[in-house]
Parts: sequence; C-alpha cells; structure tokens
Amino acid sequence: MKLLVFGESGQVGRALQGRAGDVALEVRGSKEADFTDPDTCADFVVATDADAVINAVAYTAVDKAEEQEDLALMVNGTTPGIIAQAAAARGLPMVHISTDYVFDGAGVTPFATDHPTGPLGAYGRTKLVGEEAVRAAGGTHAILRTSWVVSAHGQNFVKTMLRLGSERERLTIVADQIGGPTCAAHIADACIEIAGQLLQDASKAGTYHFSGGPDVSWADFARHIFAQSGTDCDVTDMPSSDYPTPAQRPFNSRMDNKTTQTTFGIARPDWRKGLIDILTDLGALKT
Repeated sequence: MKLLVFGESGQVGRALQGRAGDVALEVRGSKEADFTDPDTCADFVVATDADAVINAVAYTAVDKAEEQEDLALMVNGTTPGIIAQAAAARGLPMVHISTDYVFDGAGVTPFATDHPTGPLGAYGRTKLVGEEAVRAAGGTHAILRTSWVVSAHGQNFVKTMLRLGSERERLTIVADQIGGPTCAAHIADACIEIAGQLLQDASKAGTYHFSGGPDVSWADFARHIFAQSGTDCDVTDMPSSDYPTPAQRPFNSRMDNKTTQTTFGIARPDWRKGLIDILTDLGALKT
C-alpha cells in the first residue's frame, strides 16, 4: 500500500512518517502543497500513484482563527473539499482528520458520531465545513475526529507543561474542561489502518471518533505529566472563567469511540502509555 500524505511537519504528519513501516508514503509539505492554493493540492492527487490519501493538514491556532477565519476556512474547509473531489474522481479513499471542536461542549456525556454539531468558534466552524465538503465530494472517506493531540514534536500541552514546570514551583491550570488526550503516534497508526481497510471495503466509509482514554481534565493531565517526568511543580485547579481566551473552549471534549472499535477493530488508545513514549523521546521520563 502507498499513501499520499498531506502534512509533513505537523504532529500527525511527523508521526505518520515515523510509523509507516512497510507502507510507502508520498509526503507533501506546505512548501509544495500550499493549502491556500487548493488547485495545486488537488493536482498532487491527480498525479499520484498512491492507493489512498490522508489529510493531516489543519489550521489549528484556535484563538487566531477568530481573527483569521477566512484563512482558517481555506485551510480547514475549502482545500480539503477540493482534495476530496480529486480523490473521489480517481477512486482513492481519503482519511481526513477533524476535531471535537465541531461540537458545542455541553453536558458530560461522550459525543457520539451522529450527535448534532454546534461549534463554539471559528476553528470549529471551519473544521465542520471541511467535514461537510469531504462528504459532499462523494468518494470513499473516513472523517476521524480526534482531540487534545500531543507528541514529542511541535507545540502541544505536554511540551508546554514540561517547559513551564521547569521554570515555576506552581501552576494554575483549567480543571473544568474534560477530554481525551490523544498521542499523534496513535492517530497515525489509526489513519494507516483505516486507509488500508477502506481499500478493501468501501462500505466502512463514514465519520468516526478517536481520542485517548481515560478522559481527564487539563489540570489532572498536567499532574500526570509532572509525575511521570519527575517535575517538581504543584498544580492548582482553576475554572475556565479565570482564564479568558479569544476563542471559547468546549467544557466537554469527551467522545464516544465505539464505532471505530466495532468497524475497524481499533481500540481506544491509553494516553498514559503514549505519554511514556513521548517523554522518552524528549529525554524527560523520570528514571
């Protein structure tokens, strides 16, 4: 199997390159596949000899998206849709990564894949447009919604906590937002497996959830990071109202992963095990 991957330097793109094993990859980064130029991106799909497409590109600056919604819409919505059309025209399955931000974050129940969407801000709105565009293209696809992505690369919560924890004796962290941290390596493995299964059975196309377990607050996630890394930093809980941001964050980012398990045989990953691998890669695991 060969996969055309959009996204070279992001967390999931980096993980895909490290986890591909015997799977061949054609990786297109932003210097070649500029997501503000959808037709050029589609041309790579037209020309590829890959068997399937994975889109790991996204505009993920949640707060900046409030001021740059047009740019976020192009990257998260328009271009994925054009890529999906090109893939559909060639009969290539496509795996498209989306987000829990398409929901309104209300309640405490994990969101099922068919739960009504209701994004709170620009980032979620533009990702929802991308989902709708991928579906509308009419090809074989899997939209994989994930949450709280972490890895040893790029900017993410684990790396931020390690940096701040080494500088301060105490941190005050939001405790009323609950979700599933998801390791980029686990997402990469899931994308490769799903792409392979779609090639064998197009009836598996649809929308799926994939988030790490168990669900946890940001504050408790930080405590676990500090414990596993041996970082001497205390964590104090605070409500989201004490930390206002330009974009509203969902309180409930829990997602129901059952259909991913039943359809593809992919179990919900344990972020605690993935965190050990991340800390090991960073040379930060407590010995």
